[in-house]
Amino acid sequence: MAQETPPMSHPAVVIRGLRKRYGRIEALGGLDLEIPKGEIFGLIGPDGAGKSSLLKIIAGVLSHDEGQVIVLSQPLASEEDAEAIKGRLGFMPQGLGLHLYPELTVEENLRFFAELRLVPEKEYYRRRERLLAITRLAPYPDRKVKDLSGGMKQKLGLACTLIHQPELIILDEPTTGVDPLSRQELWAIVAELVAERELTAVISTSYLDEASRFHQLALLSGGRIIARGTPEDLAPEGLESWFFRLAEKHHPVAYLPPVLKGEGEPPSGPVIEARELVKDFGRFRAVDRVSFSVAAGEVFGLLGPNGAGKTTVVRMLCGLLRPSRGEGRVAGVDMRAPGRHIRQRIGYMSQSFSLYRDLTARENLWLYAGIYGVRNEKEVMEALVDLCQLKGFEERRTADLPLGVRQRLALACAIVHRPQVVFLDEPTSGVDPPGRKRFWEIIYLLAQELKITVLVTTHYMTEAEYCDRLCLMHEGRIIAEGTPKALKEAVLKRAGRPISLLVSNPLSVLRELRGMGLQATLYGARIRVLAPEEKINALKAFSPRGLLPEEITMEDVFVYHILREEGHGMEKNQGLGS
Repeated sequence: MAQETPPMSHPAVVIRGLRKRYGRIEALGGLDLEIPKGEIFGLIGPDGAGKSSLLKIIAGVLSHDEGQVIVLSQPLASEEDAEAIKGRLGFMPQGLGLHLYPELTVEENLRFFAELRLVPEKEYYRRRERLLAITRLAPYPDRKVKDLSGGMKQKLGLACTLIHQPELIILDEPTTGVDPLSRQELWAIVAELVAERELTAVISTSYLDEASRFHQLALLSGGRIIARGTPEDLAPEGLESWFFRLAEKHHPVAYLPPVLKGEGEPPSGPVIEARELVKDFGRFRAVDRVSFSVAAGEVFGLLGPNGAGKTTVVRMLCGLLRPSRGEGRVAGVDMRAPGRHIRQRIGYMSQSFSLYRDLTARENLWLYAGIYGVRNEKEVMEALVDLCQLKGFEERRTADLPLGVRQRLALACAIVHRPQVVFLDEPTSGVDPPGRKRFWEIIYLLAQELKITVLVTTHYMTEAEYCDRLCLMHEGRIIAEGTPKALKEAVLKRAGRPISLLVSNPLSVLRELRGMGLQATLYGARIRVLAPEEKINALKAFSPRGLLPEEITMEDVFVYHILREEGHGMEKNQGLGS
């Protein structure tokens, strides 16, 4: 008797001829796509490529104008169709914890989503324990969401998305604004659940280095898929070169308009000085005896996990927050002096508010020029439009600008009065790689030509490489400082060199390597490990295809120091315990 052929598994998602318009703007144009079950599928592309619209349509929270959408074998043609399938889906929108309730605790949020999804009580407790363990949120069930760090919010958001054990999870840029260690933890959680339960995950990202974590990925531009395949298929093309070819036409910043150049020589001593800064919020110490100095024209970076105290340090130095103890001087002014004395000499670009979204780009520039009493403001503004590459966007409402353009406008407003010091608090979070490159070209020009001192906080470790010097913070304290080169050399000496292993059973190998006390990270079927020379030979048994030497990165440095400070093994730290 002939053996029956097993039925072929239907794809998790099938899309044919999908179109979505917002007025005259076509966000998705005739898009075709199939996403297999049991894989981590990635969507990458420049700002405005249509990633978020596509994910919302797959999740059933946004209607489409034309075409066919089938999710888990259910056609989505109406609100009733979307309602019928929502119990089998989990959707996490873009933004740090935006779908969570800030006044509720970790436990209360989890219980709310469980009740919303009709999870039985006994099953809720079992899943709750598992999810709190793998997200490392078990010690914080009574902490309100508003008091969580960005990384903790994202991990709680993922736990709430998974509480009803969906077959398909849809995550829109879940790691944007999240520190490197929390990013690794989020990816480890997803990889483990996909392997355990044949869960399907569809994820968009603005981090090109995360592309290697997908089983397959699609590259979007202008609402169309222009390339698709495995990371290995697309790697020879160079994902970063794809991004730069697809981004808006770009001319590198070549000169500084004369009207922006100030008069006189820059100061010879430190322009920013922090001495034993302390900030307490009740019984909680956010900043603990932080000291550093920054010279004129230096680009100085503050790195650290979400909640490390970076923004608090910046706000104290800007005169927006009084220190509990310690001293600081910025551009020759005591940071505790009345606000107008210090604010005239600094520019500040905050994480949240810096622009009036209902005003046009030009109106925002006029407003800031007026606030600072800028002379010859028309000439200065035109120069800033050129410098920050805002031509063609002047009359557009700020809320409607692409994120990269909006951030360059915020920078223009922060430097309209030609300050001596500029503070930038995560200025490129969520911006695509070409947008970040343009932003940093401007920063370099300001530092080199005007000797403007720049203090920047960032979660992009590639941007950390651009800084002249760095301080790494953890729980309010500085735990490492130096040039990027010196920091990397110190980690090479202490932890060993980075090596990649190509393995067929990555999760089990990852556990074994961490059991050996090695810093190991999963990237799809590849594992990256920091290994001292005496352990190199032992690694060969795990990778029959050989060991691939890698260059050390600032992400290696970041993760090494934070794990060392926390005193946790990598297995516990990345949610891969039993």
